[in-house]
Amino acid sequence: MKLFKVDGAVLLQTATAEYKVENLSWDALVNKENLYDFLAAYATTQAPIASTIEGKQVEAPIGSQEIWAAGVTYLRSKEARMDESKESGAADFYAKVYEAKRPELFFKSTAARCAGPDQEVWIRRDSQWNVPEPELTLFANANGKIVGYTIGNDMSSRDIEGENPLYLPQAKCYQRSAAIGPCLLVPSKPIDADTQIHMSIERSNEIIFSGSISINQMKRKHEELIGYLFMEMDFPQGVYLMTGTCLVPPNDFTLAVGDLVHMSIDGIGSLRNKVATKQ
Repeated sequence: MKLFKVDGAVLLQTATAEYKVENLSWDALVNKENLYDFLAAYATTQAPIASTIEGKQVEAPIGSQEIWAAGVTYLRSKEARMDESKESGAADFYAKVYEAKRPELFFKSTAARCAGPDQEVWIRRDSQWNVPEPELTLFANANGKIVGYTIGNDMSSRDIEGENPLYLPQAKCYQRSAAIGPCLLVPSKPIDADTQIHMSIERSNEIIFSGSISINQMKRKHEELIGYLFMEMDFPQGVYLMTGTCLVPPNDFTLAVGDLVHMSIDGIGSLRNKVATKQ
């Protein structure tokens, strides 16, 4: 089942119908005990709506949750981080964290700074090397239980992080540096390990990068990442966690204003964002 935010309303989409969720805010709904069972029961007691999501403005599937991210969880990410930081002498940090027991976790975005489907993501004006990073994004409720999944775009300024790893917050955290959507997938069981992530980047109506990879290439377990995130922090409304990048464009690539980034994850849907800069 999928939860969407559409024109300010919360919609539940099942395999056969769509329902408007009444009298519950997004935050209250996604933190319901046994969320999948609650939604399944809700669909049996409500009348489906006549209209469909198609053609409507779909918003980012988030309420007041924070968005966090994990780094260097895929071998390709480790290699990319080592490449971009070798001149600063910081490459060893990325090699070590890939093998370490403790994962790299960092704050990414508030809901207010996050983009949704078909909204702009931004590249920093003080950076010359910017890339999108498609990531399976977990939703864990207030109790730290993973109950849903969405697509995340972890926009990154690789030259800023590569110059000095202490610049990570500036490379990762800025207005419209994150996008999630199009929905929150709430399955009856954990997402399949062979699920594929896809990304393409379009410039002037031409595909200039495309790739796919399975999430089974991730070194860390989902529960492991959430366990560390909740170890010394509370998230009363739940939290989103991007689980690391697996598709990295070549080192001579950087995003340009006007590019169209298209990400998809099997079973979840597609997230499209146009690239722009802060005005």
